[in-house]
Amino acid sequence: MKKLPHLSVGQIWNLSIGFLGIQFGFALQNANASRILQNFGADVEHLSWFWLAAPITGMLIQPLVGHYSDRTWTRLGRRRPYFLFGAIFAALALIFMPNSGSLAAFIPPMFVGAGMLMIMDASFNISMEPFRALVADKLPDEQRTMGFSVQTTLIGIGAVLGSWITYLLAEWLGVSKVAEEGAVPFNVILSFYVGAAVLLAAIIWTVVTTKEYSPAQLKEYGLTEEEDGDKPKQNGLMEIFRDFAAMPKTMKQLGLVQFFSWLALFGMWVFTTPAIAQHVYQLPANDTSSALYNDAANWVGVLFGVYNGVAAVFAMALPFIAGKIGRKNTHAFALTTGAVGLLSIYFISDPLWLIAPMLAIGVAWASILSMPYAILAGSLPPAKYGIYMGLFNFFITMPQIVNGVFGGPIVKRLFDSQAIFALVIAGVSLLIAALAVRFVDDQPTLKTEKP
Repeated sequence: MKKLPHLSVGQIWNLSIGFLGIQFGFALQNANASRILQNFGADVEHLSWFWLAAPITGMLIQPLVGHYSDRTWTRLGRRRPYFLFGAIFAALALIFMPNSGSLAAFIPPMFVGAGMLMIMDASFNISMEPFRALVADKLPDEQRTMGFSVQTTLIGIGAVLGSWITYLLAEWLGVSKVAEEGAVPFNVILSFYVGAAVLLAAIIWTVVTTKEYSPAQLKEYGLTEEEDGDKPKQNGLMEIFRDFAAMPKTMKQLGLVQFFSWLALFGMWVFTTPAIAQHVYQLPANDTSSALYNDAANWVGVLFGVYNGVAAVFAMALPFIAGKIGRKNTHAFALTTGAVGLLSIYFISDPLWLIAPMLAIGVAWASILSMPYAILAGSLPPAKYGIYMGLFNFFITMPQIVNGVFGGPIVKRLFDSQAIFALVIAGVSLLIAALAVRFVDDQPTLKTEKP
């Protein structure tokens, strides 16, 4: 069996440049979806319920996309058709979501916005899973940590741009940042239009510059399954269930780490805007449209850009650090750093000082986006990278669903709508994840020798 050839640095960047566009749109959603839904009348208790669209669609779509992309071959290859298709629909959702109020005569805009959020998330999920599998398809084991780190850097760059754009448009270019009650400010609407354009351009760049291996080459590199005439074939959902039951031990161990990591991230994304508005800007929980509230929401976008910017830079150091202390120790250190950052927000009263915890969160985010995948890839059968990368998403979506169902009521009932305590819970979750990663079995690439 032939060994996968090394790619040049430029080729590694090209195959992941589309992730910059995906994350630009994803960052716009993370920084502004709660704000848009609150503009349309959503209560803080219900925010996490609307955000359930993301993990539910991810849980359903990513395993299917992974399964079928392992078996797809078109003129564009087997991964590229999926993330191109997903990008087109994600761009449309980005355009329509902040304009949901235009349909208010027929459907409450809050529900239209939530529907667009679901379509957007479904489309992001269609695009994201094949990008993870593409790195495993194209890179040998010794380049994979670099490949996922480059991917994380591009994610960080896209996320910085997506997180900051509403603030830059309002404060630097004078675009209106205030709207009447029940409407979305124009700086937010314009940001989503720009996000749609960047998303499509970045995806097309990867489609044009990256060539996938042909079916014959994939067979030579051991990236397709050998035919077994005595073994009955199982297709579709039955094979997905079979692969899930047979998942490698390392994947199960990483599942616990991912559960608490993404429980924390979901809480941060959903509740940071109300938490900062209430805890730092001292606004009442029912203020979702004042100029000061919009200042707080715009500042959250800047803060999210900070942690994503740190992630983009720190990701490039991860291969070096992992080479010195190991991937498990690297990830445990990063998660602990992020936990300290989240917990420290409770003690901050000056908006400017919020930059400090975002630096720590950026370290954790860089590692969350790369280390688990670098560890996972070595434990997977090469012919099933797509399906297992998709199934791995189960350990990302399930904690978000748990937080989505219970997070809002906990904040409302136990903490009297004080969203800052959602960030405290998130910090504790990252500490648990840091402990769990110490028990993961990190191994080199799984060998599949022919008899």
